[in-house]
Amino acid sequence: MARETAEARNIVKVSEADRRRAIETIVMAFGADPVIRWFYREPWRYLSHYGDFVETFGGQAFTEGSAWTLGDFGATAIWLSPASKLDDDAILSHLESTVAPENLRDLLEVLGQMDAGHPPVPHWYLAWLGVDAAMQRRGLGDELISQCLQVIDTDHAPAYLDNTNPLNVPFYERHGFRVTGESQAGACPPLIGMLRDAR
Repeated sequence: MARETAEARNIVKVSEADRRRAIETIVMAFGADPVIRWFYREPWRYLSHYGDFVETFGGQAFTEGSAWTLGDFGATAIWLSPASKLDDDAILSHLESTVAPENLRDLLEVLGQMDAGHPPVPHWYLAWLGVDAAMQRRGLGDELISQCLQVIDTDHAPAYLDNTNPLNVPFYERHGFRVTGESQAGACPPLIGMLRDAR
């Protein structure tokens, strides 16, 4: 039994066939997130569109092999490599068609600030780290990010993230990230830029 538990807690690359399962974990994890639920405030809007936003923004991680899961999709991390290129047109089109019109302008301003706040050197970007709400407080997030960082450190590049919940700052600080800035506009809650130096 102990061996099965240990194997279940090793990270696994998410296959193309399982990308939807991984995205669904992210959806389950971010249901109470301050920023995400600001721009997808209504439950129907969140459930209908947030998973597709994750796919549009971070879907290339599944092709690149930089999306990982832990505990049978209890936790998922979606990383964009230094070589990744976002499809800005697809992201903008998706947001324009799914975000409440009264929130769109502020959100686009925040996204512009986020982009400007990224390190000027090639870096890994943690687009999402999420633990299924039913599996939280069991150490899955700590285990997942620790193992991901071991992989990423072999690349000797910095890691960066935009934290959408200030309560998570101590979590990321424990893993070597430090606050480098903040993105905020209008009524949108702040996003906190955090950097981990190359190892």
